[in-house]
Amino acid sequence: MLRLPDFDYVRPKSLKDAAAALADFGPDAMAVAGGTDVYPKMKRGQFTPRHVISLRSLPELKGIRAEKEGLRIGAGETLTHIARNSIVAERFPALAQAAGLVSTPQLRNVGTIGGNVFVDTRCNYYDQSFFWREAAGFCLKKDGDICLVAPKSRRCLAVFSSDTAPVLCSLNAVAVLAGPKGSRRIALERLYRNDGIDFLAKKNHELLQAIIVPGRAAESRNIYLKLRRRGSFDFPVLGVAAALQFKKDACTAAKIVLTAVDSAPVAVDASLLEGAVITRERIEAVGDAAARVSHPVDNADMDYWYRKRMTKVYVMRALAQLAGLELKHP
Repeated sequence: MLRLPDFDYVRPKSLKDAAAALADFGPDAMAVAGGTDVYPKMKRGQFTPRHVISLRSLPELKGIRAEKEGLRIGAGETLTHIARNSIVAERFPALAQAAGLVSTPQLRNVGTIGGNVFVDTRCNYYDQSFFWREAAGFCLKKDGDICLVAPKSRRCLAVFSSDTAPVLCSLNAVAVLAGPKGSRRIALERLYRNDGIDFLAKKNHELLQAIIVPGRAAESRNIYLKLRRRGSFDFPVLGVAAALQFKKDACTAAKIVLTAVDSAPVAVDASLLEGAVITRERIEAVGDAAARVSHPVDNADMDYWYRKRMTKVYVMRALAQLAGLELKHP
């Protein structure tokens, strides 16, 4: 049985205090809300904080409410709450779908939206016990010198596998980040880097306070489709988020974002759909474009060539559903 190592558990009274504690403790500290990803990785020796900063009871991270600029979702809201929230389901069904497809009911009851959008990257060579990784010689992401899936790669190829992040990126969501000296806002999609180790473009002491989904995104038709081996529990080996806006029969705006095919969410060029009536031919062309930017490697479940082929299939399925078209294939 793997056990948690010793650590100091810090319970700040406010979000400002939590950010200050992270800044003071530096690299020896980590923040935790639900802990569904953090605690197992502490047991396996992937995360080794001496101080764990609890965000669980902070009121600044709670709430789902409509505001003038859009729907504000507290980073501490559980995935279950988001999946079942009537406002989310009505305005952004893709987000409710994605939140409801994460892991299992028990973990969704504890895991938070903030934890899911910033979930650590994954790899079959990394997500193992310390003893397994030691026997394999460790990897570039933790304690080693090379990427075991691609030894000549200069960067870690661990896969970003959040379900909710691609949906929020497709809806042009904005992240509210809190630090010791105040807060700032930034487009959520700008917070990701294509690097399996250094995959978040934010300061270490910054905490995600809330996510704002713009009001205009509520006018879109949006969807999330997930490919995984089992119908529950598993991380995605491919996720497709799509959001389309229409005026009469013509598509006026389109955004498609993939997950689990690289170390960051991947945007697909969907410009071919904009300013035109969506046809089967246009859907197939965008599916081809999605397959070209999908770069799965052999470090996750299922064959990577299959996952690449399924990118086109799932993008076409998502677009066909949003456009109300029937496809003979796939």
